Amino acid sequence: MSSDSVVTHVVAALAVVIATSSALGAAARRLGQPPVVGQLFAGIALGPSLLGLLPGQVYETLFPAEIQPILTALAQVALVLFLFAVGYELDLGLLRGQRAVAAVSLGGFVVPMAMGAGLVLLLPEAFASVNGGRPVDTTFVLYMAVALSITAVPVLASIIKDQGLAGSVPGTVAMAAAGVIDALSWPVLAVVLVGGAHGSLRSWAVKAALLAVYVLVMLFAVRPLLAWWKDRPGTRVAQQVPVAVSVALASAWATNALGLHVIFGALLAGVVMPRRPDGSPDGSLLRPLQDAGGLLLPVFFAVSGMAVALDGLHGSDLLLLAVICAAAVVSKVAAGTLAARGVRIPWRDSLLIGVLLNTRGLTELIVLNVGLATGVIGPRLYALLVVMALLTTAAAGPLIGLLRRRPDAGRPSGRGKSPEILKGPDAGSDSGPVSAAGAEAAPRS
Repeated sequence: MSSDSVVTHVVAALAVVIATSSALGAAARRLGQPPVVGQLFAGIALGPSLLGLLPGQVYETLFPAEIQPILTALAQVALVLFLFAVGYELDLGLLRGQRAVAAVSLGGFVVPMAMGAGLVLLLPEAFASVNGGRPVDTTFVLYMAVALSITAVPVLASIIKDQGLAGSVPGTVAMAAAGVIDALSWPVLAVVLVGGAHGSLRSWAVKAALLAVYVLVMLFAVRPLLAWWKDRPGTRVAQQVPVAVSVALASAWATNALGLHVIFGALLAGVVMPRRPDGSPDGSLLRPLQDAGGLLLPVFFAVSGMAVALDGLHGSDLLLLAVICAAAVVSKVAAGTLAARGVRIPWRDSLLIGVLLNTRGLTELIVLNVGLATGVIGPRLYALLVVMALLTTAAAGPLIGLLRRRPDAGRPSGRGKSPEILKGPDAGSDSGPVSAAGAEAAPRS
């Protein structure tokens, strides 16, 4: 295929991907679902599982093998921009003095991890079979633990806003806890994968040391340099965006060179990017990155969907899918509910928090792509976990509607008797409820 033909195919494929993703995302919203559910389905629909079933080799014509590396590269750039914005918004300061957030974060992270690891240890042969005979080793066990612990912050923000939960106790606690859970999950995933799927202990130790050095350089050399450059006289916003993108891409390249995925470098670059004096992210810098990443994210969904081969699943795989879904739902909902109830949040609001934390969506898909790319999971298990992510995300809307039928559910945090549960142990503390501003600022995907 000539270079002109490749360019023509890429342009046509992008048009189809973006249009299909936008249309199905809008359709999902009309059905009361977050747009990411439609976008996830669009990615699967454009892959070999559905489009590939049409006669006349439609899939091969629209997405020939020659353009798939280009689409993959565009998908990775989209992830870098998106996760840089996620890292830039991340604020672990929300955890200080917030007893409810701390309890729900810990429960929503530890219990699903334990459930994921326990499930693999209980059914090692089933996982080995669906994973193409790959070893059920420590790397795989810990990876599955992380995969079940993830909560999708951007999708959760969209659901909270669409369901009218912004500013309520369930929405505020769930949003803050989800940010903390993801902040804990990414480093654990990095440590799990730093040595590769089959890396030796020595290789793991060397790469872990190099990664630690890189993190220190970013925190104590790059961050002060960026702060100096950002605050110097004459610096304009138009100059900050290219610098931020350059730092994000360079950091992604560095972590990829260390044997990790580009997402870790992008997140770290976002974390070290200087904020405003009050600690909030600079909206004039954040919005362009969110817009650019959001525009390209449909390519990531399409590339992810192309790796989902539903026709390759066996009948026995459906039973394992049911077990994984049950474990994912029960661990998240139960952990979030009981942790919230433990700090005296009413039962119905506690259940809402548990249901909200069960939203996986885009963040889960990123984790699954990392696992597939590094060889920790194979195509069949990848397909099962993608379906799990789609089902758990789609279930959030109907469950929230069911729980909110009574008027006392989801009471705004500024009314009634609930605000004090967000306080720290000191009753005289002036630390107020966690801000729900993140639910408005997070990306719509």
